[in-house]
Amino acid sequence: MNSTIQIARPEDAQEIYNLLQRAYAALSDLNVNFTITRASVDVVQQAIQEETVLVLRQQGQAIATVTVRLPQENHPAELPALPFIHWFAVAPEYKRQGFGDQILSWAESTLLADKLKAPAVYLATAIKHPWLTQIYQKRGYRPFHRRVNPPGEELIYLKKDLLPSSCCSFSTPQFHSA
Repeated sequence: MNSTIQIARPEDAQEIYNLLQRAYAALSDLNVNFTITRASVDVVQQAIQEETVLVLRQQGQAIATVTVRLPQENHPAELPALPFIHWFAVAPEYKRQGFGDQILSWAESTLLADKLKAPAVYLATAIKHPWLTQIYQKRGYRPFHRRVNPPGEELIYLKKDLLPSSCCSFSTPQFHSA
């Protein structure tokens, strides 16, 4: 089946919100707390207006999404002024079918590297999540920072170089797990 990746429109907010809620619901069993699990559809609507929310559709249905937040003037000083992969989710019934890899690869290579010429990208995930850090590391992300999010979840930040190192002005400090 053919799938398409498109930039979300305001009228997609409810569908993307529902997808995020379904995808992140399994985190409650792991006692992982992300801000989206407590957010309203209005927060997704705002992200669609202010950030780049991608949606992967198959037969018209949203089955995966990723949000790319571009650097903001008021970002925390300890974090790089690089694009940030924010909400990333695949509908539970479509997991392990390559859709997550497809949308994340498109965001990294087509949107960020090819179109925006971003030298690198970073993301964050819960330290206690049993497999996400390892999956991101297999995709070329390297840990560089830790921080606690508003709901109290300890996060690990990981960065991935997208362009040849001669293009990159940000170097990742050495990070050692405790």
